[in-house]
Amino acid sequence: MAYPTSQSLRDRLQAPVSSITAYDYPVARLCDEAGIQLILVGDSLGMMVAGMEDTTGVTLEHMIYHTEIVRRGVQSAVLVSDLPIDTYRTPEEAVTSAKRLMKAGADAVKLEGGFGQLEKVKALRDEGIAFCAHLGMLPQRVKEEGGYKKKGKEEVEADQLVSAAIALEEAGAFAMVLESMVASVATRITDAVSIPTLGIGAGSGCDGQIRVLHDVIGAYPWFVPPFAKVYGNVAEVIRKSVADYIEEIK
Repeated sequence: MAYPTSQSLRDRLQAPVSSITAYDYPVARLCDEAGIQLILVGDSLGMMVAGMEDTTGVTLEHMIYHTEIVRRGVQSAVLVSDLPIDTYRTPEEAVTSAKRLMKAGADAVKLEGGFGQLEKVKALRDEGIAFCAHLGMLPQRVKEEGGYKKKGKEEVEADQLVSAAIALEEAGAFAMVLESMVASVATRITDAVSIPTLGIGAGSGCDGQIRVLHDVIGAYPWFVPPFAKVYGNVAEVIRKSVADYIEEIK
């Protein structure tokens, strides 16, 4: 099976790159029609869709299902799917899991981590599977690290992040998510690599930004990250619409 090449996907992303998560057909179609450049079927669906505490309960079967239904709504955007936790523990497992997401309709896959993932991302590259890197705060490690912690505060850690970014580009990444990272470090990475960097809680010095859809549209009022700007109030629209419907029945 021939997959989209990393270079072809890279060529479709023009700075400033706009990217967002989507988990179902109507939202994916609306985002695509609005002109978003990259759509991520994120394992954040564990929280935004399934009500989990974090992403660590998301399975490959969950990701396959949501990739399939999002694919039906996407015509123009690059479609990336997350490899969920414990589905890329070895290079062989990474390839097997990624192939299932690609079969479901993904153009590329994303996995979290730096130097420790190089053999896995090289295995994906050798199979012709495009991948998006993810550095900084890694949601799949939230339990190991005891919470969500901003990265790059110490000089040693900052230097490691920059070096890892360079190594991931050399391994074949076509783009890179930088999450919850000191802004100056994200800017250093952006200057050090030639592939697009997509920031989320990483300042404005990246080539583009990525956000969770529910944060952008105000559809998840129970928690909004401090770095998220809310542009709508879908939660209130839903509440009011349902309340009006109930009132009409009465």
